[in-house]
Amino acid sequence: MQTNVLEYLENTVDRVPDKTAFADEESTLSFIQVSEQAKSIGTELSRQGAYREPVVVYMKKCPQTIAAFFGVIYAGCYYVPIDEEMPRRRMQLILENTDANYLIYDESTKDKIAALGFEGTALPYETCSKTEMDEEVLAKIREGALDIDPIYVLFTSGSTGVPKGVVGYHRGVIDYIESLSEVLGFNERTVFGNQTPLYLDACMKEIYPTLKYGATTWLIPKSCFMFPVKLVEFLNDHEINTICWVVSALTMISAFGTFDTVIPKYLHTIAFGSEVFPVKQFNLWKMTIPDAEFFNLYGPTEATGMSCYYHATHVFEEKEVIPIGRPFKNTQILLLNEQGEPVKDGETGEICIHGTCLTHGYYNNPEKTAEVFTQNPLNPYFPDRIYHTGDLGRKNEAGDLIFVSRKDYQIKHMGHRIELGEIESDVDLIEGIKTCCCIFIQETKKIVLFYVGDIDKRALTVELKERLPRYMIPNAIVRLETLPLTPNGKMDRLKMQEIYAAQKRRSVKRS
Repeated sequence: MQTNVLEYLENTVDRVPDKTAFADEESTLSFIQVSEQAKSIGTELSRQGAYREPVVVYMKKCPQTIAAFFGVIYAGCYYVPIDEEMPRRRMQLILENTDANYLIYDESTKDKIAALGFEGTALPYETCSKTEMDEEVLAKIREGALDIDPIYVLFTSGSTGVPKGVVGYHRGVIDYIESLSEVLGFNERTVFGNQTPLYLDACMKEIYPTLKYGATTWLIPKSCFMFPVKLVEFLNDHEINTICWVVSALTMISAFGTFDTVIPKYLHTIAFGSEVFPVKQFNLWKMTIPDAEFFNLYGPTEATGMSCYYHATHVFEEKEVIPIGRPFKNTQILLLNEQGEPVKDGETGEICIHGTCLTHGYYNNPEKTAEVFTQNPLNPYFPDRIYHTGDLGRKNEAGDLIFVSRKDYQIKHMGHRIELGEIESDVDLIEGIKTCCCIFIQETKKIVLFYVGDIDKRALTVELKERLPRYMIPNAIVRLETLPLTPNGKMDRLKMQEIYAAQKRRSVKRS
């Protein structure tokens, strides 16, 4: 029985040592190079005295960063990735929260460490990746390893602005990767195109299956995602056949007419998640690449990664919603009402997750952990945790789970309970709309619609009055060239609030 994620790498090195594991436009690492550099880093960290503690990895997005992650694991520690695209204050809060004694950096970040106030031991990747590996030391560390040992702390954005560090561990990651790989059909011929930053859990969908099967992952430059044609050309140039992207990255390609110029020639597996895929845009993808397999994935960082999947095999009708499907093996989904009771068939409840996939909780934050990782209300007999996602869902007649909304996006407006996602779904169907997002300004009780498209605001308002009841019509409409996105590609609703507030201030000044 596998108990350690390093076994993925070690088994693959025995089979295909010289095959490319990770690559970008500047460098590539074969599996043997990942192994040797990771073992060297593990040896150096052990010599420095690091063991069972967080090690910050502060490097640019590149193949070497991934090797550093596994070097930290070889040392019996757990990696905490930070990135220069993060705001400095966020990085400082992460360092304060973890109180890490060790940090690995590269040439691109070495001059920025002092500004973070880090007072521990900073190790250059270029040096510690060349340390003579000590197999005896590494073997001793492995002897003391458990499958419940943490391997990473990944920080999510907290509602208060203070990041929360989610603690993942060997058994949870192994369970996740085994189930995900089986459903999506990964193998040694898989060529991944990575979209997300390496400090988010989303990249695990590429990193760990690459090590498991001896596949290959290309780290796609962030700049490509600003130019859809260039992005698809990158996929074709590197014969990328599998992508696991956030929805906004996919809609950017389909909504802007990219398929009229270039089509992904090698893609056969397309997984998407993190947001609802507008049916109009999904259908464009499905009709453009009809032989590809499409999967809707759902799950939070707190449950290691994705927890549910739906194999989307057909073109959907206008008003249909793409389900998030059914849980992976060894995962249970509970739909609970506010009293902690299971809802009836067809009713909406909070999506709660149960199983090995649950992470250990939030690092150095027992209060926040206790708020959302609670005792299973259906089992009063022994400790048994579930995670409250804050998402609302229901089951359809086929038994597939349907994502309804975030609890936060369910609002009370003009005496009616409204799902902002419902408004977005109707707007997405309007001719000329490329992408959209709704926010609710709590202070003024206003619904604000942001959109990108060829239709002007007056014509859009007329359309909305035809489609929506009066209480659901947005109070304000903002047209933008592009919608702001978070680093992992989700709609940045906080930024939209700032944009709207700035527009209001300018309007007041003019008057």
